[in-house]
Amino acid sequence: MTEPNNQQPAIRVVMMPRDTNPMGTIFGGIILSYIDQAGAIATRPYCDLVVTVKMNEVVFHAPVYVGDIVSFYTTVARIGRTSITIKVLVTAERWRKTDETVKVTEAEVVYVNVDEKRQPTPITRTDATRS
Repeated sequence: MTEPNNQQPAIRVVMMPRDTNPMGTIFGGIILSYIDQAGAIATRPYCDLVVTVKMNEVVFHAPVYVGDIVSFYTTVARIGRTSITIKVLVTAERWRKTDETVKVTEAEVVYVNVDEKRQPTPITRTDATRS
């Protein structure tokens, strides 16, 4: 598997032993946390401060192992008046098998643009189509 549309990932992380679950693979909650971070990074050109509202269905297609390099690719799926939806694709480059990259999961994360008082505020910096 190659990088989607020649994109650069928002985040690349090497998975460490501290991130494992009792089965010896990387704990899904660790991956979810990075999905949220990658999505939030993708909102930066449009928003100053965001809060996560929801993460749509996340299905894990393949396990992640200690030593894998995990990449989180993002694209803007939708920009509303105060919300922005980011699609996140997660891949893992297998440790010791740098030619093997697998799709781990994907998700859509919805964020709301907020002001300093954490109140929703309109998104004014857009170069994508509003829905």
